[in-house]
Amino acid sequence: MSKRLCIYALFFAVLAAFALSCTGKKTEKKQEAVKETAASPVIGQETLLLLKDLEENGDYVNSQYFPSLIKASVVNAELGKNNLIVDLRSPELYSGGHISGAVNKKFGELPEYFETGIKPFEFDKIVLVCEDGQTSSYTTALLRMMGYGNVYAMRWGMCGWNKRYAEEGWLKGVSGKYEDRLEITANETPKPVSMPELKTGLSTGKEIGDARFKKLFADGTGDILITADEIFSDPKKYFIINLERKDKYDDGHIPGAVRYKPESTLGFTDMMATIPIDKTVVIYCGTGHNSSFATAFLRLFGYDARTLKYGNNSFMYDKMVKEKSTLSWLPFTLAESNEFPVVK
Repeated sequence: MSKRLCIYALFFAVLAAFALSCTGKKTEKKQEAVKETAASPVIGQETLLLLKDLEENGDYVNSQYFPSLIKASVVNAELGKNNLIVDLRSPELYSGGHISGAVNKKFGELPEYFETGIKPFEFDKIVLVCEDGQTSSYTTALLRMMGYGNVYAMRWGMCGWNKRYAEEGWLKGVSGKYEDRLEITANETPKPVSMPELKTGLSTGKEIGDARFKKLFADGTGDILITADEIFSDPKKYFIINLERKDKYDDGHIPGAVRYKPESTLGFTDMMATIPIDKTVVIYCGTGHNSSFATAFLRLFGYDARTLKYGNNSFMYDKMVKEKSTLSWLPFTLAESNEFPVVK
């Protein structure tokens, strides 16, 4: 039995213990059961059903395919093959130059497009492209969890495709302006309390998931990103999650940030219940790609989650460049970009 299913069993066992404690016989053991229930995290039935459904259908976020990123060089090498490229940028940016063969679709159009506009599994790969790779990473996570297992996000977005875009995008977004405010003291993970209530009113994991995905695509992507300026203006306003290795976290992190392990956080109720439901949750990593995938998962379960635009690159870039070899940082430079052509 998996760790998460054990959690489900424990949860319902605790509920049973609580019911027995209400018979009027105030034995010591029953009082202990009530005490244990009060300390246990509150996980709603709909949340458990959705988690179970996702696990039974591949458990994407804890698989070797998470996160599903692909390099621009691979996309270029496979042009003309059985792949589909979907450009998520605005029609204006798309018209100004795009990858040959790419189709332009709005974020909110994707569920219907995948259901009726194409036969997704006839393609070897469906590659999503945006300006910097973060919106496409967020979108890829949603589509993967919906069951489309051949969807990928192009790393760095169009900034990785052609240096023209990199000079206007990523290179303008990197900064070391907050390096002097980094914290090296580790912050403790809060005690598990609860997870958001989904309240769809539905009774199966699939139905609940369909409703949640529909809502997220209707909500759009206008508030999935947050900037370093916003965070550093008042870090205590947010619950900040660091998704880096321990040595990178220890080398310097945003004040108040708590380190969570990607491989043992998403989908595990004992860890997800430690994330406050009454604060905006900011997730960050080195480049913003991994955190965008994690943001999609947390938003699916009702958290007000945002990903830090450009990740560590947006506030400690100079430090990343200096320590690239010692800590294997990935600071964005023009070396990460290419000179691949675009068409209009």
